[in-house]
Amino acid sequence: MTDPARVRRHAERIRELVASVVRSQIKDPRLGMITITDARITADLRDATVFYTVLGDAAAQTSTAAALESAKGMLRSTVGKALGLRHSPTLTFVLDDVQDQVKHIDDLLAAARNADAEVQRLAARAEYAGEAQPYRLEEESEDADAVGEDAEDEDETPPRGGDRR
Repeated sequence: MTDPARVRRHAERIRELVASVVRSQIKDPRLGMITITDARITADLRDATVFYTVLGDAAAQTSTAAALESAKGMLRSTVGKALGLRHSPTLTFVLDDVQDQVKHIDDLLAAARNADAEVQRLAARAEYAGEAQPYRLEEESEDADAVGEDAEDEDETPPRGGDRR
């Protein structure tokens, strides 16, 4: 079983190494404005996933992905030598779509704001379905008790409880 702290350290080191090699050693003209955002490695330290973003359109993203695939062998050997592991981890490059997710979340928040504004607008024009005060007030209940006492005096029924004669 591998220590999770060790796995995290190796993942961070892989991210730094790949970013350094991409910046300084890869001279592929297809490589666009790339940023290595994250790296994750499996617990057995055999497979690493490197996340990256590319500034530009879909064509720039496609060409950068091709450049990374062609440089994968050099990157793997550099990472393997620097980490000093028995087996160099295989590298998988994944386009990090953070900007797309941020845009999607912003759109969802805007839709929620619009829905809230619509609810507020409808609530401002709303009226009660019944009376404005549907509950009995204390004054009304006291009046009802007084009417009930008059009815008991007329009825001559013995009171309930312990006083029976």
